[in-house]
Amino acid sequence: MGATTASADPYGINPIPIINGMPLGLPQFTAPSDAQVISYFTGLESPNNTTQRFNVLGTDLGIMWDNGAGQVLTAFGDTFGFGLDGMLHDGIGDWRSNVLFRSNDHNLAAGMTIASSPEDRPGHSKELIHSRKIPGIENTVVPTAGVAVNGVQYMRMMSVRLWGAPGEWQTNRSMLAYSTDNGENWQLDGRLDRPNSGPFANFQMSSFVKDGGYVYEFGTPEGRQGDARLARVPEAQIRDMGAYEYWDGHNWIKGKPEVAAIVIPGPVSEMSVQYNSYLGQYLAMYTQNASLVLRQSPSLTGPWSPPRVLVPANAMPGLYGGFMHPWSSGPNLYFLATDFPRYNVMLMHTTLRK
Repeated sequence: MGATTASADPYGINPIPIINGMPLGLPQFTAPSDAQVISYFTGLESPNNTTQRFNVLGTDLGIMWDNGAGQVLTAFGDTFGFGLDGMLHDGIGDWRSNVLFRSNDHNLAAGMTIASSPEDRPGHSKELIHSRKIPGIENTVVPTAGVAVNGVQYMRMMSVRLWGAPGEWQTNRSMLAYSTDNGENWQLDGRLDRPNSGPFANFQMSSFVKDGGYVYEFGTPEGRQGDARLARVPEAQIRDMGAYEYWDGHNWIKGKPEVAAIVIPGPVSEMSVQYNSYLGQYLAMYTQNASLVLRQSPSLTGPWSPPRVLVPANAMPGLYGGFMHPWSSGPNLYFLATDFPRYNVMLMHTTLRK
């Protein structure tokens, strides 16, 4: 692997080195941080050996959810690998808009192992939902949230029309995909599309939380500057758009997304929300002005605490995401985040404060 190669940055379209050109080893914090890096989850430096096992050389995000059957499923955005001849071409090879890994690892302090991945041929993670890959029409399709309901896996996906400046992009719509075979094959339910117009523009990216028989869904607009709003639907009616209710700041209103009030003011992006039994609180982790922050609340509707900065922007420039592991327990909170300079996902840890 001789000369430095690069991959397109799907959050800014800048060349980024993913083989050479970066020092080996885990990235080092350049300022104090309340989080620690445990290991790379993907890429050449991952103990999971994702390059040889799945031809996943570079990828981002890492959205996790419990599949309800003893595994954690993790969905990724734009993914790159070596081409059929073993080389990268023009810095980009074997582009898939989205892939998925499965894990049953409970010993997160030692890293997070990958058990399997949906494949279209041996040693090759397949693209779950195809995209047109035409800038200005549909550049890619990226997962933003996942949840299991009654044995069926669901993913919210955003259809990205165009990438703009870093932190800015344009979506066509938000879509709901489902799988009845543990993520092996996926279908889209077009009845649940949310076009990027009108009130649905506020629900282009999502985070799911199951609670009390409902699936709650936090929504944010395209890009990284929007506010977070809240919807919910009875679990059994997740594929019935008319059954969704929206929090207006005081009450749940069915079928009227235009009333959805701001529950967490922006900038909010790449959001992850879950209940934490150690604190007896809900946690929200997201990217805010290039920092990774954590907030907590006794209720999904708020009030939410001021943000606690886990990783300041100057501590690890280019870090984004922050998707909490659903099996975190006690004061130990594990999460995945993307190291932009290497364009790969890391398992990280922070200690919760009562």
